[in-house]
Order: sequence, then structure tokens, then C-alpha cells
Amino acid sequence: MKTVKHLLDTKQVRIISVSENISVLDALKVMTEKNISAVLVMENGKLSGIFTERDYARKIILQGKSSKDTLIMEAMTANPITITLTDSIDYCMELMTERHIRHLPIVVNDEVKGMVSIGDVVKFIIADQKQTISQLESYISG
Repeated sequence: MKTVKHLLDTKQVRIISVSENISVLDALKVMTEKNISAVLVMENGKLSGIFTERDYARKIILQGKSSKDTLIMEAMTANPITITLTDSIDYCMELMTERHIRHLPIVVNDEVKGMVSIGDVVKFIIADQKQTISQLESYISG
């Protein structure tokens, strides 16, 4: 069974976060600068939420709020669904599909270890399947 740890071992782990007390506009600037579509919201080293492009569209734009005058704590998704290093990739895919979410923070003992996106999960599954196919082809022809 492939786990989140296996996936993390294949990618560069970078934890990008913002404080609850910055503006939505400043969080968007961080997201643009880092070329990401979600950012973790942390206070005192603990995960308090996640802010995504979807949050921006639904909680700021469609509500007619100002990005400059709204704090991230008002627009973030508080207490996001999290995963651990030992969770399976299949479980991540199920969570993302059932809950209609695209990002899962990885938390172990209240410490953020990273985050995986739906793109990370799909890419990992495809690479794993290619490896399995290659091994089967070698076995059949050998």
C-alpha cells in the first residue's frame, strides 16, 4: 500500500503559510509569487486553516468584499481536513473526491509536515501504475 510518506518522498516539500491577521490581498500575493492555488494559515506554529482560490471566489468576490480590507481569518476554511504520513494514497483520493477538496494538509502530532494537492496524488498514481506495468512486462517477457 502506497502512503502519503511515499508521495512526499517524490516531491520537494515546502510549507508555505500565512498568518490569520494578514489581508486576503496579501495572501493572494504570496500565492501568486509562489505559483500555488492554496496556502496554509498558521498561528503560533499550528494549523488553523487553509485559504484556496475557491475560498477567494466564494467568500470574497461573490460576497462583494474587499480583498484589501478582509482578513484571511474571515475567508479561510477553518479546521481543514488533514491527513497523516501513514494514510494511503487511495484514502486521499477518496477524501478529495467525496469532500470536493483539492488540497490536504499533512499533520503529525499537531505539526504540519506538508500538503498534497489533487495534482500530486494523480501524478503519483500514474507514475506508480507505469512502474507496475513496466515490472509486469519485464516479468512476462523474462
